[in-house]
Formats: sequence, structure tokens, C-alpha cells
Amino acid sequence: MAPDAAAPLIFIVSIVAGGIATITGFGIGSLLTPTFALWADTRLAVAAVSIPHLLGTAIRFWLVKGHVDRGVLWSFGLASAAGGLTGALLHSRATSPALELVFGMLLLFVAASELSGLSKRLKFTGAWAWLAGSLSGLLGGLVGNQGGIRAGALLGFSMPKQAFVATATAIGLMVDAARMPVYAVVMGPQIAELWWLIAVACAGVTAGTLGGARVLRRIPEAVFRPVVAVLIGLLGLSMLLR
Repeated sequence: MAPDAAAPLIFIVSIVAGGIATITGFGIGSLLTPTFALWADTRLAVAAVSIPHLLGTAIRFWLVKGHVDRGVLWSFGLASAAGGLTGALLHSRATSPALELVFGMLLLFVAASELSGLSKRLKFTGAWAWLAGSLSGLLGGLVGNQGGIRAGALLGFSMPKQAFVATATAIGLMVDAARMPVYAVVMGPQIAELWWLIAVACAGVTAGTLGGARVLRRIPEAVFRPVVAVLIGLLGLSMLLR
């Protein structure tokens, strides 16, 4: 399908993705990557989506930057960025259906653990925070979908909704800074060929991000974590069905 015909769908999905990401800390890559993959190779889709992902994450960070949990950022976050860089370097060589299957099952487990209350007994502190960050970043980088697994791991920390979203967003910026140079070097010319669809996605993500910020303020603290868990579960299910 021609880029002009793809633009309306990508714009709509981008708005939804930007809104969900502002509420949960993930969603842009999760929704836009499979949409771009309808017209591009999956690896190229991952690289192309990193541009609207960076824009949406930067806008979201500007809106919530005062709520970042610095302790989680400098332990889990640094490890996640390092793992994400490693995964991005290996992404072009290590992508496989089996890996996505494991990823989807892991997301379903995280969602079920949160909804069942099991996650309350699984808290990441000390070395466990570094390990959780490294593994979630590596796996997310390999699959090209880091936000969902990162949000799942962040449920292992006790943070209110604003801190959760702000910290997930700050980590997302670190991961983007680590992986985008890799994509630019490896697939720069191919990414440039999709400039029109990328521009449309950037516009949609911007609109969705600004709208999602209003919704986040209205979500009660008591239902925030279950909402995140349900969305993580839906992401895991979609990956299994794919």
C-alpha cells in the first residue's frame, strides 16, 4: 500500500499510542511498530518508530519531569539503558518468533501477578533492581518493544502513578539515546525513505501525548496499577496471537 494510503491509519494509531503512553509509561512502540510493519520490514519498523517514540517520550517527560524517582532511575534505569543498547545491537541478528513468544508469556505473567496480588511480595531492591533493569532492557531491545516489559518490571517498585509514569519516561529517554545512533548507522537510508509516515506518526503522537496528560490526572491512584497491568496483559496477548 502506498504511503499516502497508510497515513490515516498511522495517524489514528499514533494518537491512541501517545495517549496510552502518557497514562501508563508505555505504548508508542507497542502499537506503532506492528502498524508500521504492515508496510515495512519488522526491523525497519522498529527503527522508524524510534523517532516518534523519542518525540512523544520527550514531550511526556517535560510534562511530568518533577515526579521522577531518582533512586529507581539511577539503578534500574541505567541498567535498562545498557541492556536496551545491547539488545538493539543484537536486534538485527537475533529476532525470532520463539523470542516474541517468550516475551508475550512473560508480559502475561507480569499482568497476572499484579492483578492477583502476587507482585506485592516481589519487590526489586539493591542488586535485584540492576538485574531487573538489565534483563528487561536486553529482552525489550531484542524484540524491539521495550516499554511494556519495562513497565512490568517497574511494577516491582512502590511508586505512585505520577512517579511511575515520570520514571518510566525518563528511562525511556535514556534507552532512546542509547539505541537511536545504532539504528541511524545500521538503517539510516531505509528510515529516510519512510519520512512521510514518520512525520505523520510524530504529529499523532504529539496530539495523543497532550491529551493523555489530562486523562492521567483524573485516574484514581487505587486503580492506576490494575489499569497498567491490564494493558500489559493485552500487549502480551497480542504478541502471542501474532
